[in-house]
This record gives sequence, C-alpha cells and structure tokens, in this order.
Amino acid sequence: MIRLGVNIDHVATVRNARGGTHPDPVAAALLAARHGADGITAHLREDRRHIRDEDMARLREELSVPLNFEMAATDEMVTKACALRPHACCLVPERREEVTTEGGLDVLGQQADLKSKIARLREAGIRVSLFVDPDPAQIEASARIGGQVVELHTGAYAHNPDETEFTRLYDGARAAAAQGLELHAGHGLTFANVGRVAGLPGLCELNIGHFLIGEAIFLGLPVAISRMKQEIATGALFKALGR
Repeated sequence: MIRLGVNIDHVATVRNARGGTHPDPVAAALLAARHGADGITAHLREDRRHIRDEDMARLREELSVPLNFEMAATDEMVTKACALRPHACCLVPERREEVTTEGGLDVLGQQADLKSKIARLREAGIRVSLFVDPDPAQIEASARIGGQVVELHTGAYAHNPDETEFTRLYDGARAAAAQGLELHAGHGLTFANVGRVAGLPGLCELNIGHFLIGEAIFLGLPVAISRMKQEIATGALFKALGR
C-alpha cells in the first residue's frame, strides 16, 4: 500500500488571510488523519507565510500519525526540528519570492553543508528526506551524504504529463532503488495525474496538499482524501497487472 501524506499548509494560508485562528490547520490535520491520511506534512517557511511555529508544536503534540516537517536546510530550521523531533524532515529549496517550491534541491552543489545538517537531524532520531528533481546524479548524491529518503519533484510531469517527463520520473525511481533509498513523490498531483505516478517502481509515499485542500472546498476533506486514495490504489494495481 502506498501511503498518502496530506499537506495542510493551505488551511493555514486561508487562516492567515484574515488573521485569527480559523480555519485551524491542526484541526484539519486531525480530521485528515481520522479519514485516511497516513501522515501529515507541514512546511514551516522562513517567512511563516502559512504554517507557524505554534502550529508545528501542536501538530507534534496532538497527531497520532507521523508528522513530516518540510523545511529549508538552514541552521534555524535544523535547530527547530531537533527540538521538535518529528517523525521525519523533508529538506526542500526555498526562496521568499517564490509562490511555491519551484524545483528540487541542488544536492550536488551543497553536499558538505547538507551532509552536516543531515547528520544533526539523524542524531536527533529524525528520518531525513530530500526533495529532488528526478535526476540520477542528484539522487546518488542524496544517498552519499546520508539521506534515507528521496521525494521526487513531480511538478514537471504534473504540468506536462508526456512520456519524456514520465520517463524521467521512472529513471529517478530506478536510481533511488539502486541507492537503497526509500522513494516518495509529490507536487502538483491531482485525481487526474496521480495514477501513473502511483505506478512508479518502489514508490512508498505520495505527499499532496494544495489540490486536496482545494477539492475539500467542494467535496469536503474526508471525501477528497478517500477519492485520492482510490486513485492511488488503482494506479498501483494497474502497474502490478502490467497495464
């Protein structure tokens, strides 16, 4: 079974648009967990544009499913993660001027710095994932510096789901397996495009946020999660049957 991690950042985006406490992203996380989410992802950005420090503390305290702390690879965030001790951290590139994460982490260009930060996180008992483009060289570097998981950036495929982009994802999945890395994927996934991604060899987890929170406006979060899990299961089954 492929796990579904639900990213609740954009519940906080709506809350922060008006200030106050409603809607509460922690309440959304608890609802998601009750209705099939296998884990919760939250990205504590440098500018705190959506998730806040107090949200992370409450998530760590109240969740019964794993918490995935998405974060930039900075000293500030590593210190916070080591104090919080979530189940996992996913290191992502981050720029203040971007609307959302625009690509994978440049592991090759930051190996020494990332290696030391990964060591600190692992010493704190935190499982470390790196969010990377489906580039075998970046994936090999992720293993070399101590990463345990790679999460493939599926944005290019989501925006242009052709054979070229799918082949890149497939090759990335094969590279992760060759390096002994657990394979996750996410970014831009929807009901329409998740099925084929779910069929990637060795895939263990998909992390999906913006689309699910958007669909929840129309369907409700429990229904949106249920349908996404059905689409994932169907895609994985078709792959297993060789279709």
